[in-house]
Amino acid sequence: MKIAILLYDGFTALDAVGPYEVLSRLPGADLAFVAARAGVVTSDTGFLKLTATAAIDDVPAPDLVLVPGGPGDEAVRGHAPTLDWLRRVHETTTWTTSVCTGALILGAAGILRGVRATTHWAFFDELASFGAEPVKARAVESGKIVTAAGVSAGIDMALRLAQRVAGDDFARGIQLGIEYDPDPPFDAGSPEKHPPEMVEMVRAFGRSARAARAGRAA
Repeated sequence: MKIAILLYDGFTALDAVGPYEVLSRLPGADLAFVAARAGVVTSDTGFLKLTATAAIDDVPAPDLVLVPGGPGDEAVRGHAPTLDWLRRVHETTTWTTSVCTGALILGAAGILRGVRATTHWAFFDELASFGAEPVKARAVESGKIVTAAGVSAGIDMALRLAQRVAGDDFARGIQLGIEYDPDPPFDAGSPEKHPPEMVEMVRAFGRSARAARAGRAA
């Protein structure tokens, strides 16, 4: 199975690396990080850099494509070559997937029209503007399109994909192998579990990160 994980400047690292840890363990996995141009790509924090070993035009027919989110997604939504590539490969993929605001990139490519989909809670309302049917869930399957909510939900989604590709027992084995058994110190992972002022504080932090990135790019 040929797997392409799209990278772009300002992607969120766990959106890409979390699913990578699962999908790279699938039988026959041939996984590559790809970008508009091959080379080093910087994550949203500016600290972590990953290398795209291939340009998107060099990967014309992946079986599975995964689009991570991150504050850099806004630039990608206006990058015609990347959107054209997503539309082309979607015609022949077995699975077209996203994590977090990667769904908004799929939406900008026209892939989510009439499709049940999810994304990070802070950008949930934007899905409808792309013709999607927003669903609040960790991962949403709609035919061959599978979208995950924010950041850590990409691991959940990837395990579901492993289940579809290799069966329940293999997927369970991957989950055990990566010891994915969450036990966080707080029951605090969704906006419904916080007062409005906390939700707005986190939302404002995200807006400021995007504004700062846009300023650097200008």
